[in-house]
Amino acid sequence: MSHRSGQEDPERYLFVDRAVVYNPATQADWTAKKLVWIPSERNGFEAASIREERGEEVLVELAENGKKATISKDDIQKMNPPKFSKVEDMAELTCLNEASVLHNLKDRYYSGLIYTYSGLFCVVINPYKNLPIYSENIIEMYRGKKRHEMPPHIYAISESAYRCMLQDREDQSILCTGESGAGKTENTKKVIQYLAHVASSHKGRKDHNIPPESPKAFKLQGELERQLLQANPILESFGNAKTVKNDNSSRFGKFIRVNFDVTGYIVGANIETYLLEKSRAIRQAKDERTFHIFYRLLAGAGEHLRTDLLLEGFNNYRFMSNGNITIPGQQDKDNFQETLDAMHIMSFSHDEIVCMLKVVSAVLQFGNIVFKKERNTDQASMPENTVAQKLCHLLGMNVMEFTRAILTPRIKVGRDYVQKAQTKEQADFAVEALAKATYERLFRWLVHRINKALDRTKRQGASFIGILDIAGFEIFELNSFEQLCINYTNEKLQQLFNHTMFILEQEEYQREGIEWSFIDFGLDLQPCIDLIERPTNPPGILALLDEECWFPKATDKTFIDKVLQEQGTHTKFQRPRQLKDKADFCVIHYAGKVDYKADEWLMKNMDPLNDNVATLLHQSADKFVAELWKDDIQTFQRASFYDNVSGLHEAPVDRIVGLDQVAGMNETAFGAAYKTKKGMFRTVGQLYKEQLSKLMATLRNTNPNFVRCIIPNHEKRAGKLDPHLVLDQLRCNGVLEGIRICRQGFPNRIVFQEFRQRYEILTPNAIPKGFMDGKQACERMIKALELDGNLFRIGQSKIFFRAGVLAHLEEERDLKITDIIIYFQAVCRGYLARKAFAKKQQQLSALKVLQRNCAAYLKLRHWQWWRLFTKVKPLLQVTRQEEEMQAKDEELVKVKEKQTKVEGELVEMERKHQQLVEEKNILAEQLQAETELFAEAEEMRARLASKKQELEEILHDLESRLEEEEERNQGVQNEKKKMQSHIQDLEEQLDEEEGARQKLQLEKVTTEAKMKKFEEDILLLEDQNSKFLKEKKLLDDRINEMTTMLSEEEDKAKNLGKVKNKQEMMMVDLEERLKKEEKTRQELEKAKRKLEGETSDFQDQIVELQGQAEELKVLLGKKDDEQQMMVARGEDEVGQKNNALKQVRELQAQLSELQEDLESEKVSRSKAEKLKRDLSEELEALKTELEDTLDTTAAQQELRTKREQEVTELKKAIEEETKNHDAQIQEMRQRHSTALEELSENLEQAKRFKANLEKTKLSQESANKELASEVKGLQQAKAESEHKRKKLEAQLQEFMARVTEGERAKGELAERAHKLQAELDNVSAILEDSERKGIKMAKDVAGLDSQLQDTQELLQEETRQKLNLSSRIRQLEEEKNTLQEQQEEDEEARRNLEKQMLTVQAQLLESKKKLEDDVGTIEGLEETKKKLQKDFELASQRLEEKTVGFEKMEKTKTRLQQELDDLTVDLDHQRQIVSGLEKKQKKFDQMLAEEKSISARYAEERDRAEAEAREKETKALSMTRALDDALEAKEELERVNKQLRAEMEDLMSSKDDVGKNVHELEKSKRTLEQQLEEMKTQLEELEDELQGTEDAKLRLEVNMQAMKAQYERDLQGRDDQNEEKKRALVKQVREMEAELEDERKQRGLAVAAKKKLEMDLKDIEGHIEGANKARDEAIKQLRKLQAQMKDYQRELEDARASRDDIFAISKENEKKLKSLEAEIVQLHEDLAASERGRRHAEQERDELQDEISNSTSGKSALMDEKRRLEARIAQLEEELEEEQGNMELLNDRFRKTTMQVDTLTTELSAERSTGQKSENARQQLERQNKELRAKLGELEGSVKNRFKASIAALEAKIGQLEEQLEQEAKERAAANKTVRRTEKKLKEICMQVEDERRHADQFKEQVEKASSRMKQLKRQLEEAEEEATRANGSRRKLQRELDDATEASEGLSREVHTLKNRLRRGGPISFSSSRPGRRPLQVEGTSLDLLSDEELENKTTDTNANETPAPQPE
Repeated sequence: MSHRSGQEDPERYLFVDRAVVYNPATQADWTAKKLVWIPSERNGFEAASIREERGEEVLVELAENGKKATISKDDIQKMNPPKFSKVEDMAELTCLNEASVLHNLKDRYYSGLIYTYSGLFCVVINPYKNLPIYSENIIEMYRGKKRHEMPPHIYAISESAYRCMLQDREDQSILCTGESGAGKTENTKKVIQYLAHVASSHKGRKDHNIPPESPKAFKLQGELERQLLQANPILESFGNAKTVKNDNSSRFGKFIRVNFDVTGYIVGANIETYLLEKSRAIRQAKDERTFHIFYRLLAGAGEHLRTDLLLEGFNNYRFMSNGNITIPGQQDKDNFQETLDAMHIMSFSHDEIVCMLKVVSAVLQFGNIVFKKERNTDQASMPENTVAQKLCHLLGMNVMEFTRAILTPRIKVGRDYVQKAQTKEQADFAVEALAKATYERLFRWLVHRINKALDRTKRQGASFIGILDIAGFEIFELNSFEQLCINYTNEKLQQLFNHTMFILEQEEYQREGIEWSFIDFGLDLQPCIDLIERPTNPPGILALLDEECWFPKATDKTFIDKVLQEQGTHTKFQRPRQLKDKADFCVIHYAGKVDYKADEWLMKNMDPLNDNVATLLHQSADKFVAELWKDDIQTFQRASFYDNVSGLHEAPVDRIVGLDQVAGMNETAFGAAYKTKKGMFRTVGQLYKEQLSKLMATLRNTNPNFVRCIIPNHEKRAGKLDPHLVLDQLRCNGVLEGIRICRQGFPNRIVFQEFRQRYEILTPNAIPKGFMDGKQACERMIKALELDGNLFRIGQSKIFFRAGVLAHLEEERDLKITDIIIYFQAVCRGYLARKAFAKKQQQLSALKVLQRNCAAYLKLRHWQWWRLFTKVKPLLQVTRQEEEMQAKDEELVKVKEKQTKVEGELVEMERKHQQLVEEKNILAEQLQAETELFAEAEEMRARLASKKQELEEILHDLESRLEEEEERNQGVQNEKKKMQSHIQDLEEQLDEEEGARQKLQLEKVTTEAKMKKFEEDILLLEDQNSKFLKEKKLLDDRINEMTTMLSEEEDKAKNLGKVKNKQEMMMVDLEERLKKEEKTRQELEKAKRKLEGETSDFQDQIVELQGQAEELKVLLGKKDDEQQMMVARGEDEVGQKNNALKQVRELQAQLSELQEDLESEKVSRSKAEKLKRDLSEELEALKTELEDTLDTTAAQQELRTKREQEVTELKKAIEEETKNHDAQIQEMRQRHSTALEELSENLEQAKRFKANLEKTKLSQESANKELASEVKGLQQAKAESEHKRKKLEAQLQEFMARVTEGERAKGELAERAHKLQAELDNVSAILEDSERKGIKMAKDVAGLDSQLQDTQELLQEETRQKLNLSSRIRQLEEEKNTLQEQQEEDEEARRNLEKQMLTVQAQLLESKKKLEDDVGTIEGLEETKKKLQKDFELASQRLEEKTVGFEKMEKTKTRLQQELDDLTVDLDHQRQIVSGLEKKQKKFDQMLAEEKSISARYAEERDRAEAEAREKETKALSMTRALDDALEAKEELERVNKQLRAEMEDLMSSKDDVGKNVHELEKSKRTLEQQLEEMKTQLEELEDELQGTEDAKLRLEVNMQAMKAQYERDLQGRDDQNEEKKRALVKQVREMEAELEDERKQRGLAVAAKKKLEMDLKDIEGHIEGANKARDEAIKQLRKLQAQMKDYQRELEDARASRDDIFAISKENEKKLKSLEAEIVQLHEDLAASERGRRHAEQERDELQDEISNSTSGKSALMDEKRRLEARIAQLEEELEEEQGNMELLNDRFRKTTMQVDTLTTELSAERSTGQKSENARQQLERQNKELRAKLGELEGSVKNRFKASIAALEAKIGQLEEQLEQEAKERAAANKTVRRTEKKLKEICMQVEDERRHADQFKEQVEKASSRMKQLKRQLEEAEEEATRANGSRRKLQRELDDATEASEGLSREVHTLKNRLRRGGPISFSSSRPGRRPLQVEGTSLDLLSDEELENKTTDTNANETPAPQPE
């Protein structure tokens, strides 16, 4: 959208061609076809005409191709008339729907009109080409014009905002939103360009006439405007990047605030940024770039700069993921130079630029640091530190310290710091986090520096225009935390738009006087906003995210679960629809549903950072880097952004809330006014939420202007518009939401005149002729149209319609016009036809006349008289004279008409001239008045300017004082920060204690596992004991002792179960104690929070003092005193904090004591572990001895195989001689068949019995082994496998050595075979005896075969257990290795079995002798076996009972744990309640103080009223005194009057001497006249005084009445307020009492639970003592059994030696076999005859073959493994549907397992072949055994002797066992010592319990204090009530006094009234009495004659009788 100096006409990109719009053809087409919009996949919507309606569906025909389709009525949208085509404001559309909006935008876009209004919105579509509509000519075109006067443009928006700011003095904002690439940044630039042009400073305005293209104009443009325009390239270089959608995408949002002075000139600016995508600095998506500055620096830096910055090539940096990607049409080198030029214009110094570029290079170097994993550990190492050296050089750090901080950072553990080794992943994450944080701080510093350059503090800013450039709504397939923040912002902005639109609509409707139920559509978005931002009840998504960040074990899964739990039922929230959904939850925004995936949200919200490296960077030698990492940079205040104070003295500093914000900040980015609790880390969500709230507060205080930018397509092609993409953006930008709001009201409005002019045709007869008001005319038209009253409203100047009404009227108008035009055309055509017909008729008649005249002419033309007539007629003038006269008459008439007309015009002009002269005079007078007013206004302006100067000086004084106050406040803040840091240290110590507690809990769990293992070992020992008892029964002397010991062991096992339960209870008690310690820590945190609340209250009071200092200058001194008082109070609070810290230290000491106790417990546990290890070592020794025995059997089996080969050779020779001995064999067959059957039956019974016993034994052993294997951890699995591998290798070497020995023995046997061949003849004689013995040996072989089968089953079971263990421990990938190891073990087992086959021959001889000698002992053994089997069953039942009891104990443990957790939660709740009560108490104190102040004010008012009453009383008294004086004066006058009358009587009596006394009479007359005048004056004065007193009295009465009424009202209101407050206080007191009662109950429950737990602890201690005793006895029995087992092993070795001797003897007997070949043949025939017994034996043999082949080849193990693997594969296939994400990995594993199965099957087939071979060999051995039976008889005697020797050896071993028993007794004594130690520890734990009781007592004391405080509050309430009653009494007293005063005043008024009446009556008397005296004096006695003496006497008596006589004159 940049400016282009082309020759194109810019107006065609601004103005619409209305000729095309008002085309009648299109109007008629629209009317005729009933065009509508229908949905389309390709074009969004397509035009179609309705053909037919079919119920709910409509048949339409597409306008484009004529195709017909059936569409639902709901999918059809109405089309606007062509009149509205390309309309500039889409709010004017009569059909407001998506299709119409999209069509209008599309038409305008294809016409080159990229700007369109939509109500309040200005919609901009990116043209993807340069348009000539941004030149300075266009700016001048829009300058000073209103919005509706010009076509839509961004300049029109800017101009309207600028003019509104100047006219209304209201701050403005322009909000630009949209997708990336839609043109937000470009439009922002155009706004700034426009403002810089029209509002440049005074310097630039002086030479305004210079053309803008000239260089002088550029120079004259203000420096501030240049810097404002150059700030954008710098920000674009550091904050913009190339993305897939946009080559110059802003990766941050910004709010540019341009400040203006009163006259409208720019005086400063600053920039606020949001949501910097700093993760782009370390990684980018495909085909995208990182920030521009990296590429520009690498491309544009010179050689010197490259060496200084250690720069390398593009592909050498890991953080530049895609290398050097260029931007088409741009050169990074040139852009780098432009960036540097812009920095110079912004007054950046050279050092600052170099330091910035160093940091940029360092960010790139961060990515090149390579870490490797060390060979034997997971620790990371740095093999090459060259990159680290470069990085440290650039950042000014030490390399060694940097590497140490990265690889082994120091972590605080307790009070000490330890170094923790980092893994490779942790090191890589730390480096990336540092790179992001470094770049973010650099960007923040850069914005701060730009703001500093743009700030002009000397020039006052009156108002501002803010331009917001921020990302629009984003809906991707899966959205993350960034999209949630952006969408949250857009929700708030849309709410602002809806609210603004609501306000404007409301103003419009109110202005027009329209009745409408107003709907605030901003409230529609509130539920979604609450879902995101609500802090509590229920908490929103951001609050839940912050809450999860507090928990160390929290994960994204727990966060999602908590969100689903808290917000699952919210209307704007949706759960994932299926388990397979990738999204975790869905939020319904105004723009649509958005699916969110909560991966790594906790990490993004916290964004951890390596503190060690941050400290190094803060201490860097480079001052610039140290400044970047200074803590203060994070706490810049942003006061200038949020309050409308003009001209702050401090430079505003920008604050970035990046999505990877460093957590743990101490303060927000908004200054100290916004306080948070110290010690709490600040999450990204909190910071962004706070900054957004501040931004929204600023925007709400401005008049917003909305610009919505839209991207037309993703291909960046000009002239192409994707309808679906534009619709989505319209929905996301809120344009369609605005249209929805418009549809709710009356969006179409038209003035009366236009409505009448356009639609009067529809109501031709509604309006009468003549003048009529427009409103009345419209009302009549509407009435005639018969519209529904809900569809319109008539205002004062406009008529309002609902959406779609005007379209209907347009249709009606078009139809009416169509009818009129059709009628008009018909009339015209009729007229023309008739006119043409008449013309034809006239032509016809004319033709006839012509024909007739022509015929006459032809007749007359040759007639002479005709010729004469034609020649004479022209000469005649008579006809001409008449014509001339007629013409002259017509001219005369015309002249007369003109004359009259001119005369009338002259008269009119004279009248108008006179009127204009009068108007001119009036205007001259008005002009004179205006000039005078102007002069006055000029004087007023001068006075205002001087007053403004004075106010500014006062303001400066106030600001200086404010700065002083802020300095004081800063000191207090520093002290507060110190206290907070101290509290934070205490919190860290508490966290460390919590970590130690968790470690102790883990150790507790391990000890519990060990206890389980001990129990399992005990059970295993019991099983071994039962095994050993079987063989021990052979010794008659020890059988009874062992049975008694077995019963004792069972009793002890029961005791052990009880002891185990006790120990578990004790463990639960210990856990509860640990939780109590955690409660104490929480109490400390509560105390800390309380102190923080007090400090925050203190700060709020300081802020209030500051506000009072600004508002009230006079009260500054008083406020200083109050602030000093507050400081003293803060010092008192510091003392309280110190006391709290002392309590914290005491608690820490208690924690340390508990830790020591726990350490002692650890020591005891370590000793128990040592004992366990000793037992495990003994068990291993037993296992090795068993394996050795197996090895010997394997060696013997190898010898057997060799001998089988020899037997085969011998067999060949024997078969030659079998023919000779057939007869002998038949006789032998009959004799021995019966014996063979008997022995075989006995052997079968014994074998079955033994097999059952062995199976039960194996099941018990397998159960024990499973339990033991489950107890062993996964950590030991690897070591065990290594140990097995080494042991197997050693066994393999031994086997190889034995194989060599076997080869050597084979050679020797071959020699012996030759000797035997020679001696065969001699042996033939002994064949009979050997045959007899051979039969016995066959039975023995069967018995040995059964034993061999048992051993093979045992081996199979062991291999199964091993496979199960390996499958549990390892994953499926390691199964191949385990199978190979098992295969090797199977091969070794096969070899062992082969060796055992050799030993079986010797065992046959030995067993035969035993069978002959010990037939009786077999029965005894069978009985003992039955007993042992019963014992086994009992033991298994007990084991099951113990397991059930253990599970019950586990359940009880978990239940107790849950109850304890509930108790802790309740305790925390109670603490919160207590804190709430304390807060309520504070509020109550404040309310009491207010009440006291109100009562004091009432008392003052009462005193004032009393004083006024007293003053009025004194005035009344003075008036009464004056009245008394007047009465006295009146009485004196009456006396004087009487005296005068007496004198008159004397005169009358002396009338004879009148002449004599004339002179005296004249004198008396003069004196009387003087006295009369004085009396009159006195009377007048008295009357005036009386009138004044009466008026004053009346005023006093009125005032008294008013005061009385006011006082009564005030008293009534105050009584009501007092009653309400009293009720509120009583309610609060009751609530507090109820809360205290609940707390007392809960504390009682807690104390009861505590006592119960103490009792449980005592029980557990008793159980532990019993368990220790039982354990000692069990250990003793175990050692005895181990000694017996060793003895039995020695006996077994002796038996093997004797078996070897027997085998040697049998070798000697082999020499005699040659002579017995015939008998062997006969025996073969006997065997064939005895088919039944042989068949039975063959079945057993087949079973034995299967088991042998399975054991030798590992067949059974492999088959089990195969089945297990197949089951696993099936399980994996089932899980495949649920776990699609792991499909490839599971497929790989499946293929591996199938390959393993194939290999195993091949090996199985090979092993089967070997098994077949071994079967053949076994058959040969059977034949050989038959030959060797004769030799067994000779060996029986020697076996008996050796058996006796073995018995003697066993007795010796019994003696050794007794010695071991004594040793066990000693160990038991040592164990008792350990038990005593544990008892000591239990005592210590009891002491701790006592401490806990003390704490509980303290809590009780606190509760009692709270109750006493409540009592105090009650007392205060009662006092307040008493004060209220006193106030009511005083009010009643005042009322009575007031009533008395009113009565007294009424009495006084009555008295005054009577006095006035008297005076009125008495005045004329005195006046009339003097007048008759004057009259006779004047007439000289004429009137005196008229009055007689009697009359005079009567009148004097009348005057004496009446005090105030008033007779009428005669």
